[in-house]
Amino acid sequence: MSGNKDSDGGWRKFLWNSEKKEFLGRTGGSWFKIFLFYVIFYGCLAGIFIGTIQAMLLTLSNYKPTYQDRVAPPGLSHTPRSDKSEIAFSVSDEASFKKYTKSMEDFLQLYNDDLQTDQMKFEDCGATPQSYKDRGSLENEVGQRKACRFHRSWLGSCSGVNDPFYGFKEGKPCIIVKLNRIVNFRPRVPSDNQSLPDALQGKVMPNLIPIYCKNKREEDKSKIGEIKYFGLGEGFPLQYYPYYGKLLHPQYLQPLVAIQFTNLTMDQELRIECKVYGANIDYSEKDRYQGRFDVKITVSS
Repeated sequence: MSGNKDSDGGWRKFLWNSEKKEFLGRTGGSWFKIFLFYVIFYGCLAGIFIGTIQAMLLTLSNYKPTYQDRVAPPGLSHTPRSDKSEIAFSVSDEASFKKYTKSMEDFLQLYNDDLQTDQMKFEDCGATPQSYKDRGSLENEVGQRKACRFHRSWLGSCSGVNDPFYGFKEGKPCIIVKLNRIVNFRPRVPSDNQSLPDALQGKVMPNLIPIYCKNKREEDKSKIGEIKYFGLGEGFPLQYYPYYGKLLHPQYLQPLVAIQFTNLTMDQELRIECKVYGANIDYSEKDRYQGRFDVKITVSS
């Protein structure tokens, strides 16, 4: 019993030693010094951290990413976009293509004319491809920039205005294609015709980034049929560039190209590749959407 008492007394004495005025083995002065040390130590760490963050913020722009070295401009994407880029449906089963038509309708809602009436936010930039629309530098004090109107009706039979099924019900599906947004990027037209496919030779307009689709596999060449292109010049006109970012260009509308496959062979899995052509547009086998994309389309009866 006495051993336990001594032990208990030892712990009590360690917690508070009334003779030496020590708490947990330290006097008040010792506790004050160690507390002051850690306040100064962690205060310096916090100051260094805040200072480095502030120094980094001084190098950043509110309007443009400082470093875009990981961005390989530009990406080419399409709507509808499905898992593994496969579009499969039956013309006799509306439910099989409803998700595709809904995706296109949702996407094109922003291009309705009634949303582009504000004269302070939108302007007409011409009904033919024109040169870049320069609205000043990113850093000047002009504020928000106007956006060029893009009329949904320019997408022709793929606009959804007259055909809410976007050709799917007739076995002539449409897809909507866009170049992904990159702040201050200016796509340049092809430097020479040698880089263009034969079908585009002599057809390229001076202020247009052309797009062209064809069979991905040689065995599909006779099964694709005619491909129609709709849009302003059937490509990406330069007056819609550059894009100034979300802060300065919140209402910006990308130019679109609608592609309609009018005579696909039924009950066949067809692999189609689409490419956009420009002097500063590259392609990569590692990135299937860099400047191009391919899609599998299967239309069944």
